[in-house]
Amino acid sequence: MEVDHIAIIMDGNGRWAKMRGLPRIVGHREGVESVREAVKVSQEIGIKFLTLYTFSTENWKRPKEEVDTLMNMLEEMLIKETPELHKNKVRINAIGRLSDLYPNAQKALNESLQLTKNNPGLVLTLCLSYGGQREIVDAIKKIIMEDRSVRINLDEFDERKFSEYLYDPNLPPPDLLIRTGAKNRQRISNFLLWQVAYSEIYFTETLWPDFRRKELLKAIEDYKKRERLFGGI
Repeated sequence: MEVDHIAIIMDGNGRWAKMRGLPRIVGHREGVESVREAVKVSQEIGIKFLTLYTFSTENWKRPKEEVDTLMNMLEEMLIKETPELHKNKVRINAIGRLSDLYPNAQKALNESLQLTKNNPGLVLTLCLSYGGQREIVDAIKKIIMEDRSVRINLDEFDERKFSEYLYDPNLPPPDLLIRTGAKNRQRISNFLLWQVAYSEIYFTETLWPDFRRKELLKAIEDYKKRERLFGGI
């Protein structure tokens, strides 16, 4: 069974650092190496879409010092990594309430999106200031506003039509959803709630900074052994 779209909840950076007596930021920086590895492997094996839960709506509740650091890291990562991603024909994509991001991070993101927008390779989607429930609420708001100006035919309104109002209607549902650092955390944490209705889910206790090529390929092999029925028999 082929896999075209992998989505990942990258959990465990803080715990990885704590286990080593290091500041949380060190775990976040080590996690960037795992992002690089995931992108590289995905390109090598022909994955078409890789979606990463990069910064959730709930992450804004963290201490301001950590949020500041994460926003600075996002800006730094985009500036540093985009040229190589562009060279490798990766198209950078982003979904979420992007206007919530710090101005410098927004600027770096917009420049990365613009530079890579026509690339034909792997679509790397960063979920930023993202929450699945919020995405659905925002979709409903769009529907209401449209209905106020152009009456929507409810008889023709179905799941496919609703999907057109999501942050990125062209992003297909994930075939495989991976959550790392899943010891006692086997949940999807408000991630792609609409899109993962029939995704296969793979939980691993491996913390994100340790999730490299071997672990990703293991998850894909596990996926290929499964049978997707989409509610059928």
